[in-house]
Amino acid sequence: MHLPDFKVARSSTKIDYKKIDYKLNPKYLDKYKGKKCYLKTYGCQMNEHDSENIKGILELLGFDFTDNMDEADLVLLNTCSIRENAHNKAFGLLGRAKHLKQTKKDLIIGLCGCMAQEEIVVNTIISKYPFVNFVIGTHNFYQLPEILEKSESKQQIEVYSREGDLIEDLPADRTSKYKAYVNIIYGCDKFCTYCIVPYTRGRQRSREKEDILKEINSLIEKGYKEVTLLGQNVNAYGKDLYDNYSLAELLEDVANTNIPRIRFMTSHPWDFNDKMIEVIAKYPNIMPSIHLPVQSGSNRILKLMGRRYTKEEYLTLFHKMKEMIPNCAISTDIIVGFPGETEEDFLETISLVKECKYDNAYTFIYSPRVGTPAAKLTSNVTKEEKEKRLYKLNEIVNTYFKENNEKLVGKTVPVLVEGISDKKNEYFGYSDTNKLVNFTGDNVELGSIVNVLITTAKTWSLDGKVGK
Repeated sequence: MHLPDFKVARSSTKIDYKKIDYKLNPKYLDKYKGKKCYLKTYGCQMNEHDSENIKGILELLGFDFTDNMDEADLVLLNTCSIRENAHNKAFGLLGRAKHLKQTKKDLIIGLCGCMAQEEIVVNTIISKYPFVNFVIGTHNFYQLPEILEKSESKQQIEVYSREGDLIEDLPADRTSKYKAYVNIIYGCDKFCTYCIVPYTRGRQRSREKEDILKEINSLIEKGYKEVTLLGQNVNAYGKDLYDNYSLAELLEDVANTNIPRIRFMTSHPWDFNDKMIEVIAKYPNIMPSIHLPVQSGSNRILKLMGRRYTKEEYLTLFHKMKEMIPNCAISTDIIVGFPGETEEDFLETISLVKECKYDNAYTFIYSPRVGTPAAKLTSNVTKEEKEKRLYKLNEIVNTYFKENNEKLVGKTVPVLVEGISDKKNEYFGYSDTNKLVNFTGDNVELGSIVNVLITTAKTWSLDGKVGK
């Protein structure tokens, strides 16, 4: 079995990247052949793509994958720190794995991802979960072969790296044959007061443009039709690496590869400039769909959150996008119940939502994360009030989801065909504006982009039929 070389880009300063070769030791080959891994992924698209790389590495070692944890030889949790609920789910699954290990003594249990970068989590694993074989962070899952071997004799803890290495040419078992995630920047320098990401993913580190374009061209050769450029803050791309090359220039270079569809996420409004908007408007293969988290409509709360923009500045950017990018669909993130949020602050958020009429919104009750500045703030909002505000917010945003979808009835939209539904001759995929479309048609090819006439609008999806 041949294993590819990995390229490790190490940085002692923000711009001094050195490249060395890294190869999996041949002694690991086939050691785990026929073994089964249960891999559970929590969190964002970045975690999902990390899991694709983890699967690629484990497959090279001989692992097969199973959706049944009871038949696994390796249980691996790729975790998320953003919200408390994800924490609780991961620890709950570890508890289930503990019971399984009582009957399967050779079972290997591992935890990786953002939770692994939290000191309180690691200390808990060491003190209360000694049955966990290893914990690895967000930066070093490429070391799985060595860590797996060492964990057979002693619990392995390989975390706390704040910056980490940029690893190129990792194998990947991608979830889709038509759509692919491509990381362009890791970490974040914004340090919003509620966010754990800079502490779990490290400071921002951009990949070199040549490596990104090489990966995308390779995906094109394999028949992929869509790439999503990923980063905790994609708009900051290049600031730590180049003087005159940013996300705008990268988007233009990716567009010129002629891959049919390009998306990117997640954006921070503070870093979104006019040049980016101009490039998006210029190229038809850059999808008119932008995720632009606002978090709150209150300037007072935005300042407490450390978001670096005002409500007025956000709205100016929002309307500029709507004006310059035809048919642009904008989605957002909103937090309710942030410490200090008053009813007046909440109504400011409602006012902003009514003005923006988002195509989609991910809404959350504030969840304090240990180690962030906001976790030290005193909350003045009861659980009942937070839930009440979230319910009211969701009622309003759902109304706009449906209204925006209804505007598409009678129109034809391009859809990337991703799968076949249970119904006869019915397919599903996503439009250029990232809306789920279920449609009928005869002999439609998976992975193709077809024109679909929209016949029915629902809150969360559209129905249609293949048009001309």
